[in-house]
Amino acid sequence: MSKTSFRPLHDRVVVRRVESEAKTAGGIIIPDTAKEKPQEGEIIAVGSGARDDSGKLVALEVKAGDRVLFGKWSGTEVKIDGEDLLIMKESDIMGILG
Repeated sequence: MSKTSFRPLHDRVVVRRVESEAKTAGGIIIPDTAKEKPQEGEIIAVGSGARDDSGKLVALEVKAGDRVLFGKWSGTEVKIDGEDLLIMKESDIMGILG
């Protein structure tokens, strides 16, 4: 896991996409042009949390190192320290993979 110099604010997280296999279970090789962007990633950095209605800081459920699933169009693509990453809100994450 790489360490980034970027720290997201509030309830945002930084995610590195996890690339899918280049070959199917049946042995068919998928060219790069036919691959969809993966919807699975690893949390690289997390913000401090969101504030509830009373103003109390609520920590995020995800943490650096978690593998997560997110929606196809979730997040904003950015390049940080030469690496392609996504910045998204915790609410864009569908779940944590065991």
